[in-house]
Amino acid sequence: MNSGSGFSRSGSYGSSRSRGEGESSWISVSDLMAGLMMVFLCIAVAMMRSVMIEREKIRTIAMSYKENQLAIYESLQKEFAPDLARWGATIDRDTLTVAFNNSDAMFDTGEAALSGGYQVVFEEFFPRYMNVLAPFKGSVEAVRIEGHTSTGWGQSSDRNAMYFNNLRLSQDRARSVLRYVYTLDEVTTHHGWMMQNVAAVGYSSSRPIYNDDGSENIEQSKRVAFRVITNSETKIHSILEESF
Repeated sequence: MNSGSGFSRSGSYGSSRSRGEGESSWISVSDLMAGLMMVFLCIAVAMMRSVMIEREKIRTIAMSYKENQLAIYESLQKEFAPDLARWGATIDRDTLTVAFNNSDAMFDTGEAALSGGYQVVFEEFFPRYMNVLAPFKGSVEAVRIEGHTSTGWGQSSDRNAMYFNNLRLSQDRARSVLRYVYTLDEVTTHHGWMMQNVAAVGYSSSRPIYNDDGSENIEQSKRVAFRVITNSETKIHSILEESF
């Protein structure tokens, strides 16, 4: 009886110890899972904080871009508003573009040599333009002198031929304007910056101007434009690259 009783107590003790070890094992796993969850939570919080910081950087740049964009536009408007009608020019606030829309007075049909009348205009315009941009040079990525044409080309109906003929013409005209303004004595001090930041680009007929009724405004499509491109996009790309 005693032996049987001892066996029972021993069995009971063994069973209790097994349950204790099992419970201890489950507690350890629970602690491990809780610890892992805390680690993952900390990682998630850190990642969210990092994303919020990057978003705030981009938001700050976007706000700075808008303020800088507005400041450049207002400076251009203040300097040139009285002359725009006389030059046949306009200023676009969104693209910071000063467009000279009287192409027929600037060039002979199909030619790229700048007319004497518009040599005088650019002698008056470009030194002042560079002086307006001088305070903003740190935020200016590039200045593009753009050549644009209308979609037609003489009596031709070949779209490909018209496009490439106009591409050559628009490029030649943009280069002609750049070459002329670069030689002006008043901009000599800007030559170093111009070599690095000013380019002549021909767009052919790819960016025509349309009338309200949807038809092409042929006269305004044929234009030379000076466009400021700020470096805000470069800064945003740099932030995104640092994030990955």
